[in-house]
Amino acid sequence: MSERVVVIGADAAGMSAASQAKRMRGDDLEVTVLERGSHTSYSACGIPYWIAGDVGSVDDLVARTAEEHRANGIDLRMRNEAVGIDMDRREVEVRELDGSGADSSRGSTYRLGFDHLVIATGARPRRPEVPGIDADGVLGVQTLDDGERFLDALQSRRPQRAVVVGGGYIGIEMAEAMVTRGLSVTVVTRSPEPMATLDPDMGRQVHEAMEGMGIDVRTGAVIEAVETSADGWARAVVTDAGEFAADLVVLGTGVSPETELASSAGLPVGRWGGLVTDLQMRVFDAEGVWAAGDCVESIDLVSGNRVHVALGTHANKQGRVLGTNLGGGYATFPGVVGTAVSKVCELEIARTGLKEKDCDAVGFAYLTVRVDSTTRAGYYPGAQPVTVKLVVEQRTGRLLGAQIVGREGSAKRIDTLAVALWNHMTVEEISALDLGYAPPFSPVWDPVLIAARKAADKVRAGS
Repeated sequence: MSERVVVIGADAAGMSAASQAKRMRGDDLEVTVLERGSHTSYSACGIPYWIAGDVGSVDDLVARTAEEHRANGIDLRMRNEAVGIDMDRREVEVRELDGSGADSSRGSTYRLGFDHLVIATGARPRRPEVPGIDADGVLGVQTLDDGERFLDALQSRRPQRAVVVGGGYIGIEMAEAMVTRGLSVTVVTRSPEPMATLDPDMGRQVHEAMEGMGIDVRTGAVIEAVETSADGWARAVVTDAGEFAADLVVLGTGVSPETELASSAGLPVGRWGGLVTDLQMRVFDAEGVWAAGDCVESIDLVSGNRVHVALGTHANKQGRVLGTNLGGGYATFPGVVGTAVSKVCELEIARTGLKEKDCDAVGFAYLTVRVDSTTRAGYYPGAQPVTVKLVVEQRTGRLLGAQIVGREGSAKRIDTLAVALWNHMTVEEISALDLGYAPPFSPVWDPVLIAARKAADKVRAGS
């Protein structure tokens, strides 16, 4: 008799897990996937570039359609929302959002039994609890449905001014999208500098570069309300630093794990609200329950703490690990080092590991170095400025974190430092790495090597 698997969530983690388990066990597994949205297996990270017009169509962001998943033997039920988990009866209560039950506005409900439950509910955007935040014209960009609403607003309202609330990854990427669309853009963030995942000195470089692109960046500003016009559409964002006119308000205030359903069923969540799993992605103290993606917490391999990092890279890896174990194999997801890259117009931004504030919180004694260099040999056409900052443990010289801000050709250098961080390398060891060199690609001393060499000198000097 086949085992019943119910998967809640049909994006990166959920469908990676379902597909991998089904591939390995075939008819031995009866896999049902519930998705409350209208799309599956899509790149949420690509939404800002679709809105900007760099990506031509919504179909370009979909890796595998619902029909393709069904052809592989998965019972994928779109617009079916899991609304309750009964661990005693091992059932999920499901609402058909497009159904026609007694209450046709909410759809009919049914129960679905499981032997294994996979929770891949993702994350939800944080919304400031201020008057007017739910007004028309206040838009997030978490799902493809959100992206479609955004494009509809651009078409129907013909906006001229956008206010982006939040200066993190989504905030700066949406600022770029609005600039590309020809809007006047103001970014409002409560942080001292945009990109709070960087140290303030590196964030300042981002701030200055954005201002140079014509983006008005207001830091240390707390949103107090969204004012609306007579038709209920957003017209301004009110902050403690002033009021900023807007035809569109973009929410880029980060996300939190979507775990209300799981926690209501008594499943364990951690400090950041994410589900707590073991290395095989099994939820602790819950037989037959698994979780992966933006709804879980991961181990930070540098600090040793649990963290919440909402990235498609991790979601896909965790889903594959989960599916392998559910399928009878063996795999683990050891953790993360916090590597991320982004861009705003021509400025590239990258980071991995801990920043100074993180080291203070954990208790590391550290030193830092920051070097300015170029992406190519200085004499080669197209050489662009790049700044590399390293955070290094005192005495041992072990790399603890790195940040890069620069122009084209800068950001992906962070991968070298991420691998070094993963392998607990010292800056002395990094400075001796045999990296590729030719004038079109780097100076003879790559910026990463220059920074590592200077850090090693500081470690030896004991400063």
